[in-house]
Amino acid sequence: MNMHASIGFEDHKFYSGGHTLRGRLYRTVSAPRAVAVLNGATGVPQRFYEAFARWLAEAQNIACLTFDYRDFGASARKPMKRSTATMADWGIHDQQVARDHLSARFPDVPLWVIGHSLGGLMLPFQKDLDQIDRVITIAAGPAHLSAHPYPYRFVAAAYWYALGPPATLLSGYMPGKRLRFGEDIPAGVFWQWRRWCTSRGFFAGEIGDVLPMPDWNGVKAPVKIVAIKDDALVPPASVWRLMEFFQGAPKTQLVVDPACYALPEIGHIAPFSTRNQAIWADLIA
Repeated sequence: MNMHASIGFEDHKFYSGGHTLRGRLYRTVSAPRAVAVLNGATGVPQRFYEAFARWLAEAQNIACLTFDYRDFGASARKPMKRSTATMADWGIHDQQVARDHLSARFPDVPLWVIGHSLGGLMLPFQKDLDQIDRVITIAAGPAHLSAHPYPYRFVAAAYWYALGPPATLLSGYMPGKRLRFGEDIPAGVFWQWRRWCTSRGFFAGEIGDVLPMPDWNGVKAPVKIVAIKDDALVPPASVWRLMEFFQGAPKTQLVVDPACYALPEIGHIAPFSTRNQAIWADLIA
């Protein structure tokens, strides 16, 4: 175990479809009041969530597991162009095994799922949803290209149609770093993500084929759905579409307005950035 201030962490590994996933468990000083698996956004490495996970453990007495999806971040163990990973692999199978790993580690402690973007989008396709005690989704929702406000819609269109496809075909993966679109991601993740975000039905056309049948009533625990007011990637109107994914759960909604916290901006990725720590207590309240 390593120590940082009063909080310890343990590096963990678990297995999803023959892939080794690497995660980090941030432990509380005393017995935790809850444990949370933090499902990250597409192309956002687990290290980005470290400060938030430490805050959960230290200030909220909630042990938190962060992890990287297969063939990405700390879980990458081969050239990305060799990866066959898809968005479904990340959002269904990898999230499932991370939750199962945490649940087995703390079988008698309330289990939370905190999902950022993709991290909160795929729960109805997973199993054992009745074992979850609370769900918090942040900036998660089925966002079609037409939902983005201008001028970001032009950026998204360039990513999906002008820059992303040829760059992915040439590289064998989506070279996000080179294109200044974030981290590199596997080609299969990019192509499936592109299909969803450029289809009016999002992933509906793949249900029963590439995707298993979802259980829209499976989650019975309280669900808090959080939108960020200035999020151009998944704006509040798209976030509220997520309400339909949790038909059997009591739901609450929150719009986080940066002006209410004297913050200049928050956006899609940065709710978990230390510069926006002022909003963290309200995210989990």
